Amino acid sequence: MQRTQSLRTVAAGGRPRALGTVIEGVREVWSRRRLAAYLVQADMAKKGSDSLLGNVWWILDPLLQMLVYWVLVSVIFQRRIEAYPLFIFAAILPWKWFSSSIGDAITSVSSRERIIKQVKFPTLVLPVASVVSGIVNFAFGLIPLFAMMLLLYSSHISLWLLAIPVIAASQFVFTLAIAIVLGGVNVFYRDIGNVVGHLLRLWFYLSPALYGADQVASLTDNHTVLRVLFAANPFTTYFESYRAVIYDGQPPAWLGLAIWTLISFVLTGIAIIIFKRLEPSFAKVL
Repeated sequence: MQRTQSLRTVAAGGRPRALGTVIEGVREVWSRRRLAAYLVQADMAKKGSDSLLGNVWWILDPLLQMLVYWVLVSVIFQRRIEAYPLFIFAAILPWKWFSSSIGDAITSVSSRERIIKQVKFPTLVLPVASVVSGIVNFAFGLIPLFAMMLLLYSSHISLWLLAIPVIAASQFVFTLAIAIVLGGVNVFYRDIGNVVGHLLRLWFYLSPALYGADQVASLTDNHTVLRVLFAANPFTTYFESYRAVIYDGQPPAWLGLAIWTLISFVLTGIAIIIFKRLEPSFAKVL
């Protein structure tokens, strides 16, 4: 009888269940939202001060990437796609947001060794702040996009551009899940950054970025593995949705976005659980 009561006590006061862990993580981030805002501002200031042109690079970098891919596809490979700079920019912009957010999140915990050892606070705020900071970069990238459309491709302007924040919200949740897991795991395995860098390059080329989904699908007809990877790739949905509202003036893939948003919420919950399980050991390992 006494043993049964002790087991109940442990179950009631011990480690919270999965849902409780997720709720606890969300509450911790929300209660430290001012800290997250400060980290975002500090990150922007640091990136702006580390280069000669500062924050202007957030505008120039996607344009330069667009130029490189335009030369590769249109000039070297002689592929003719109407308004190709706009076509490719609709994929480069969200991908740059995703890849830079993941890159920053990987080292978001391990790079703050001193403060983690000196001050007790929920470290879950760190990777979350990195992803939120990426939103600012994405917003800056919209400036050259809209300028390009106004000056060169006005015929592509439509009211469906207003759907960009909806697509971005779904991508944000997905990015958050990946960022939280990698930020926690990198504390223990510092090679994660190198591996993820190569995987991101491969991921980009396995997505309909340089070409449309129809063209990529025709190229993978005889490659079952590639076709499966392409179909299961969330950026197939995201790129095609961005391109639909920016390039085609049509509605995004609502069903695909809804599915990936639900999946992303589940993945974020799992990511928070993994991070919270690893968090007690951060100060010992760092």
